[in-house]
Order: sequence, then structure tokens, then C-alpha cells
Amino acid sequence: MLRSLSIRDFVIVDRMDLEFASGFTVLTGETGAGKSILIDALALVLGERGDALVVRQGAERAELSAEFDTGAIKELTRWLAANELAGDECVCLMRRVIDGSGRSRGFINGRAATLAQLRQAGEFLVDIHGQNQHQSLLRAGSQRDLLDAYGGLAEQAGRVAEACRELQRRRERRVAFETNAAAFAAEREQLEWQARELEALNFTADEWQSLTAEHARLAHAASLIEAAQSGLEMLSEGEGSSLSQVNGIIARLDNLLEYDARLKEILDVLEPAQVQLQEAVYALRRYGERLDMDPQRLRGVERRLDAAHAAARKYRVSPEDLPETLERATARLAELGERGDPGALRKLEEEARAAYMGEAKKLSAGRKKAAKRLSEQVTDAVQKLAMAGGTFAIALNGVEGPASHGLEQPEFLVSAHKGVAPQPLAKVASGGELSRLSLAIQTVTTQVAQVPTLIFDEVDAGIGGRVAEIVGKMLKQLGNKHQVMCITHLPQVAASADQQWQVTKTSANGKVLSRVMVLDQEQRVEEIARMLGGLRITETTRKHAAEMLKAVNSKS
Repeated sequence: MLRSLSIRDFVIVDRMDLEFASGFTVLTGETGAGKSILIDALALVLGERGDALVVRQGAERAELSAEFDTGAIKELTRWLAANELAGDECVCLMRRVIDGSGRSRGFINGRAATLAQLRQAGEFLVDIHGQNQHQSLLRAGSQRDLLDAYGGLAEQAGRVAEACRELQRRRERRVAFETNAAAFAAEREQLEWQARELEALNFTADEWQSLTAEHARLAHAASLIEAAQSGLEMLSEGEGSSLSQVNGIIARLDNLLEYDARLKEILDVLEPAQVQLQEAVYALRRYGERLDMDPQRLRGVERRLDAAHAAARKYRVSPEDLPETLERATARLAELGERGDPGALRKLEEEARAAYMGEAKKLSAGRKKAAKRLSEQVTDAVQKLAMAGGTFAIALNGVEGPASHGLEQPEFLVSAHKGVAPQPLAKVASGGELSRLSLAIQTVTTQVAQVPTLIFDEVDAGIGGRVAEIVGKMLKQLGNKHQVMCITHLPQVAASADQQWQVTKTSANGKVLSRVMVLDQEQRVEEIARMLGGLRITETTRKHAAEMLKAVNSKS
């Protein structure tokens, strides 16, 4: 949901800070007051292209920022994290700066973002329906996603996409083999020879560690034995050894302890040293007994190490990496083995194709049912929106080859008049018709729509009276599930809103500025009276406006 919009030096707005509420909000005001400027500002924040003309005259740059509550949009949270654009929990801050030269910079949660990233994030947040705005309803992918969501087919569509990816992988494997069969055979032969040699060597990383340690010990056995014997001599076995001298000191001090108790502190330090020296003697003696001069074992260890070094040089790896080299060769051989049988590869591809077709046909059947139901419901809805006799239909156009989105591309068709064959939406719908169709579709699919904020511009083009009242009711109904905003010139639509904002244009110091005011109940009566009566507002029009507001409130 859109929480706030901040605008600085944009077109005829010098400074504007708006806070938005849930439900249905209308923006009203005189023609040219700047109502569409607010939508234009939000569209730029959401990645629409802009140029230097949007910077207010005399200003250096235009700055636009919007804050959204994203607690209910888990897909956006995941997208932000994946693109390293995450911010505070349940909040998305989007900002756009355009300077006087037309240079543009975008930010999401304080981090620099491209226009494409602004647009991608915006598609999760806001859908703008109106002339000259980005129309999700016209995008083939959006039409397909809307139909799948309406029919509860999103999971099935995901299975089709995964089955298509698996089919593609198997096809690429088969084509690669057929194209490079000779190269694969040569590689397999080389790997088989390499694997046999390494298996025969039977060398492990643990063996490398133990062999290097044993070689160091055997190669320096004489020095180690000599050091052990010398240590024993100096510690306990030689004349004037350390241990005998410490023992003598302890004995003498112990005899004198009765004459000076302060010697106890010194004895407490010496006695542990005596114990440690004795332990060192025992350890050296055990160590020396295990040491052995074994030239034959040393030669055996050196031969084993030489073999490991030779293999390592041959395969250009470290000796300790030889086991991993064998694992890679074995794994690659297994992979080539799968590719080595063209018949098996074709069979695997056909199995994947059959699996894809099975999932795709289930999706097609679901789409057929959903398209029929959605077409009927939207057709019924548009009859009330100044399109009597009009029809809405969904064509399921077949596509060539297995596609990740299934066997068909849904296409929305419309006929605005009775007896006229439905044509693609983008070709025949005017701005007003497109907005009303969007309204009808959004109302029908309100339970599955994912975008939390819907904005309608030009929704009241070419309608009035009873139809305008119906449009107001439909927008209010949408406001129960979404945050809905609408620019309108129709008092019937304005009266249906939960909140009403008035946009005015003022002139100060030779500059034209746009202002927005949130209307209270009394001000709403005055504004709706203006919409009813034009320049001359009478008590009758005020009374009529009050009755319209009262009637809507009593029905809600």
C-alpha cells in the first residue's frame, strides 16, 4: 500500500507531501489544476521515462519519493533481497531525481537502482489504469498471469515451466552429443585412461599427510635419536643432571623449613618443577625407545611419494588433490556415458516431452474453463459501464513449439458495440473504454489480484448519470480489498469515495503552483456541489451534494 508521496519542484508543484489512506480516494478539481500531475509523479518514481521538462521552471532538479507498506507482498520482499535492495522490514522507499539537463537517478531503499529495477519493483506495488500510462492490461504476459491467477492455475503454470526447462536441458544434451560425438569419444578415452592410472595409484589425501610426516621422521631419525639421548643425559642420567640438582635443592630447603616458614613458598614452586622434569624424562625415554633407524622403510616411503609427485606433475595438480582429480574424471565419465548412447538420449528427451505435454494439457484445460468464466463475468460487468452490447472475450492462441508458459498465449479481445467482432484490446479500446474494462476486470478478479494499489484515470470518460453511480460503487467495492485512487470529474463517483482530495491551481509572484487539500465533510459537500453546478453554486446544488453523500454512506 502507498503510504506517502513527496514531490519537490515537479512541473507546477513546488513542494507537496501527501499521506495516503486505505480504501477508495478520489482526486477532484478544475480542469488543468494538476490532478494528473500526481499520477505522473508516482509513475516516474515507478520507473517511467522522464526528461528535463518535468523540472519546475527556475529549479535545479525535481525530486520525487514514495513510501510503500510491503508487509503483504512477499514476492517483492524476495525480489528486493535477491537484488540486494532490501531495507527496513515491511517498507519499500523509492526515490527519483531528475536534474535540469534531463539526467535521472533512481534509488530503492537508499541504494542506487536502474530504471528497469524501479519498473520491476513498481509492478509489485501499483497498477495505473488510464490513457498515456503503463497498462499492465495490454501486456501479453500480464494477461496470461491474470487469467492463470483467476483460474487458480499459478502452480500448474509453474510445473509447466519446470517441465519445459527439463525438456530443453535434455534436448541440448542430445544435440550436443550428435554435434560433438567424435570429440566426446576422444575425451572419454582419455578420461578412462586417466581414471585407470589414478585408481591403480590408489592415493588418498590422508595418505599424503601421513607419508609426509613419516618421511620427515625417518629422514631425520639419527638427529632425533641423538637429541633424545642428549636430553636424557642432561636431565637425569649425566653427572650434575638437572633433575638431581633440583632434587638436592628441594631436600636441603625442606630440612631448613623448620627454621624459616617463608621457604615453604619457594618449595611450592620447586616441587611442581621437579614433577614436570621427571615427566619429561619418562616421555623422552619412551620416545627414544620407539625411534628406529629404518633405511628400507625410508626408501619405500620415498618411492611412494615420488609416484604421487609424478602423477601430480602429469595432471598439473598438487599431490593432495589427486583424489579429487580422480573424482572429477569419474563424474565426467558417468556424464559422457549418459551421452554416449544416442538412442538413450532420444528416449530421455521424448520422456521429457511427454511429461511436458501432460502438464501443458492440464494447464490448457484449466485456462479454457477460466477464460470462458472470466469472459462471461467481465461481459456482464461492462454492460453497466456505458458499453451496452459490448463483449469481452479471451482467445487462447496456439504457440509454436513447447513454450515455458504452455501451449497457448491468452489474448484479451473486446467489442465495444453489439454485432462487432471482438478485436485485440490494444487495437480497439479507447482510453476511457480501456479504463472501464480495467475496472470491470479488476472488480471480477479482486479476490486474486496481487497489486495492492490501483489508480484509475479517465475512468469516467464518456459516461454520466446512472452509469457514473455504478462506476462509483464498483470503485468503492474495489476499495474494500485494495487501495484505490481515482481522478474524476463526476460527482457520483466522488460521492462514493471514502476520502476526497481537492487539487487547485494558484498563482503567486507570476508563478503557477498546484496544491492539494484533504476535504472534510462540509468541504466535500461544497466541492461536489461545484462538480454538479459548475461556476454558480446554489443552495439547491449544495443540498443535492449533501444528499448524494448521505445516500452513499447509508448504503455502505
